[in-house]
Amino acid sequence: MSLPGGLPQRSGPGPTEPAQRPPPAATAMGMVGVSPAMVQLRRQIAKVARADAPVLIWGESGSGKELAARAIHQASRRAAGPLVALNCGAMPASLIQSELFGHERGAFTGAHRERRGLIESANGGTLFLDEIGDLPLDLQANLLRFLQERRIQRIGAVRDIEVDVRVVAASHLRLQGEVDAGRFRADLLYRLNVLPLTVPALRERRQDLDLLSDHFFGLYAPEGPSRLQGFSEPARRALHAHDWPGNVRELINRIQRARVMADGRWITPADLDLAQAPVPDPSQRLEQVRWQAEAEALRRSLERQRHNITRTARELGVSRMTLYRLMNKHGLSSDPVGGPSP
Repeated sequence: MSLPGGLPQRSGPGPTEPAQRPPPAATAMGMVGVSPAMVQLRRQIAKVARADAPVLIWGESGSGKELAARAIHQASRRAAGPLVALNCGAMPASLIQSELFGHERGAFTGAHRERRGLIESANGGTLFLDEIGDLPLDLQANLLRFLQERRIQRIGAVRDIEVDVRVVAASHLRLQGEVDAGRFRADLLYRLNVLPLTVPALRERRQDLDLLSDHFFGLYAPEGPSRLQGFSEPARRALHAHDWPGNVRELINRIQRARVMADGRWITPADLDLAQAPVPDPSQRLEQVRWQAEAEALRRSLERQRHNITRTARELGVSRMTLYRLMNKHGLSSDPVGGPSP
């Protein structure tokens, strides 16, 4: 079991318990985590999924923006429709217009047949534009017209095509800064930034490290020797001590590497290519146990009382004001994810 602050419960040098499958609540919406940051993100996704306005997701590279976009689509009324994705930073600028809007036969050299673009292919569903900040300025104008009019025109066409598509965009760049630098259109930012979401960096959700590590350990089991059973205690400490500049993508890469390179039954810091972390002081550990127990008691009582503040305060034997203070301390909300307010 992990504790707040990311330190594993045991202090000895031996292995941890074998990797466990996370509980359903920890993997809701396809995203692993129980930290306050992830609870908040799921709550926001549940709200924006009910609308049909554009969503703009910000997050550092590797933090899971595409997972958030997928969760929005799957929780929306468009879930039965297609989810079509384009990474604007991974495709040459000369090809993006044809990819997005399609083309007619003979529109340019090599256009031997007509082709639907990604916007048209997403009709009735969701278009996910990753790294929207890398979209060239001239194509930003075309995208803005589509968002305003809900119509597109293939390259070489003389007529418009009506489309019913919701746009979810994402960027690791702060787009207001790109606007100030003249690299992004302000009017397009206003159109996209109707429902903003932020995906937290991994260092902001260290409580999820054990869950995520066990999840990916199991997910990539076929890539390593069957004798591997999990993470050693030093490996757990090293995972929690690392700053994770590459976020979840870096964690995945390190675990994949460890599964292949490990020689023993338990993954070590060396297998993860991480430095050894010091054993924590026992007095700090006790405070972390208390913090964890208090947070867990609050969470369970809120769930039992269906997030009714009055009944939860009565069950715990505290005043409503004290309950609100404790909930704020632990990042808990009175609003159940996807449900009505009490």
